[in-house]
Amino acid sequence: SIWYCLCLATVLYWSSLNDFDELVVSNNDVVLKNIAEDLRNRLPIEAMFNSEHQAVQKIHQHPLPMIHVDAFLYDDDFVDSLCEEGKMSRSYCTECGSYKTASLEFISHSFSLMELKFLYQHVLPDLTGKVVVDVGSRLGAVLFAGYLYSSAAQLCGVEMNADFCQLQEAMITKYQFIDRIKVVHADICTQASLLQKADVVVMNNVFEYFLDRQEQARAWEFIACNVRKRGSLLVTVPSLKESLSKLQVNIQLSQWVEEMQLNYDVYMEKDVDREALEQIHLYKIL
Repeated sequence: SIWYCLCLATVLYWSSLNDFDELVVSNNDVVLKNIAEDLRNRLPIEAMFNSEHQAVQKIHQHPLPMIHVDAFLYDDDFVDSLCEEGKMSRSYCTECGSYKTASLEFISHSFSLMELKFLYQHVLPDLTGKVVVDVGSRLGAVLFAGYLYSSAAQLCGVEMNADFCQLQEAMITKYQFIDRIKVVHADICTQASLLQKADVVVMNNVFEYFLDRQEQARAWEFIACNVRKRGSLLVTVPSLKESLSKLQVNIQLSQWVEEMQLNYDVYMEKDVDREALEQIHLYKIL
């Protein structure tokens, strides 16, 4: 019957749309993985430059042995392969020469692919026409994922390190992201107008390893003074409470932001790092 044919055509139409959407998403995953490979080829294995003196020093001063492994560049499978090749280790000897070992603490200043997809597909709303600012954009992972997984009008990274700015610019040019991505080589405390117009501000482990506590306090107070657009969103790793707990700052969180509850169970696969997702916090500016 005509009705049956119409119903079948509708089902086939929506099925083809879903297949197309899945194809686009998977293609975007491939592009992001290609960017990660390009960056791996341009960086030392720890993905840190000699110009990051304070960060290197802080990692060495940590009470327990710590290693910087950039989650955007190296997923768990990649780390396993590096360990098998003897280029990296997940553990250290607590008594040299013995079998007594302990797990190394890993730290990353970038989101993994899974975390980026969680951020844009499950944490943030539709970003059509919106301005996203990534404070301490580093490798540009938040910017590149925002270009691929969202309709944000502008994605702006603010990065103090000139070496990382050059890396980001190289990727923006190579992958033709220049129409929506911009990188500013600056201290965030010089970017009041940019923060004031932002609809989303992302801050991932942004200050602790790169500034002393007095500078961290100054930066956070500047953020709190300028990220004030009502209804705009702030994404942080770790939580604001944790970041500010060790600093002497006059920031009344209850008067500035409201934390939004996130569903961390959207990915039910066994290999999903739920602990990593739970470090992501979303706030709405009051």
